[in-house]
Amino acid sequence: MSEHSANPSSTVAATGRPLAVKAVIPAAGLATRFLPATKAVPKELLPVVDRPVLQYIVEEAAQAGLGDVLLITGRGKTSMVDHFDRRPDLETRLEEKGDAERLAAVRRPSDLAEIYTVRQPEQLGLGHAVGYAEAHVGDQPFAVLLGDEFVKPSEPLLPAMLELQARTGGVVLAFFEVDPADTKRYGIASVEPAEAELTDIGEVVKVTGMVEKPQPEDAPSNLAVLGRYVLPGTIFDAIRRTKPGSGGEIQLTDAMELLRTEGTPVHAIVYRGTRYDTGMPLGYLQTVVQIAAEREDMGAEFRSWLADFVKADTAGGSGT
Repeated sequence: MSEHSANPSSTVAATGRPLAVKAVIPAAGLATRFLPATKAVPKELLPVVDRPVLQYIVEEAAQAGLGDVLLITGRGKTSMVDHFDRRPDLETRLEEKGDAERLAAVRRPSDLAEIYTVRQPEQLGLGHAVGYAEAHVGDQPFAVLLGDEFVKPSEPLLPAMLELQARTGGVVLAFFEVDPADTKRYGIASVEPAEAELTDIGEVVKVTGMVEKPQPEDAPSNLAVLGRYVLPGTIFDAIRRTKPGSGGEIQLTDAMELLRTEGTPVHAIVYRGTRYDTGMPLGYLQTVVQIAAEREDMGAEFRSWLADFVKADTAGGSGT
């Protein structure tokens, strides 16, 4: 049984549309940037202190009331599902040792959400991966959470996105601001002010287009796409009608743009909170350091050690 306290299926926006209740996490990629570590261990299970990246993402979904989670998996990734199973043998050993804290931590993943899986045989793009969720999701709205980034629990993003999608019935994205010199690393949006009746939700903009990795001089803004989407069920038909794009893959961006040109509204929340990006080794290391430094049980000691290490390294010492 999942731990989410509210059942969003009984919650509707002012328009009468239901809030999304299911989350889809595409997690079938090869994670080549982390090889050889990811040859046998899925990138999504790399630990951030003592929890894998994927658990943080499922926790984010559960916090927003999304207690039904579909993992789009690939070859060699069954251990992702195992992480959310019970381990009676391990639990018994911890009970015998009287280690209540670790026992609770081991049980927690299985209590977060109902976990389902589907296999993507070939990795042919994000749109292709999301298309495999159709049988599970049906024609209802749903959230997509990319498997290599998450937000700080005290600064949630998904609740506002779910409310915005229920009000508009369209596509809802999330953006964050980047340095103009870095636009070539991200999908960048062109936007205009949102309708006045939507501004109570947060910093909402209407999306008029998206450009993949433009040079700074060609970028329409400095708003980059964050890996969170809330989509209407009509996205599946759009994916079927989307031809291979960048890299010869079926791109979710292209399917969303197809819906936009056919009249589906596309809006976004501009997120000003803390975003953790574990998609590349540097971002992963930064995430580990940030979260370790903020932990109540180890943060003070870790920050002290880190300050000494940096000081010693600056002075030319070993830091040990």
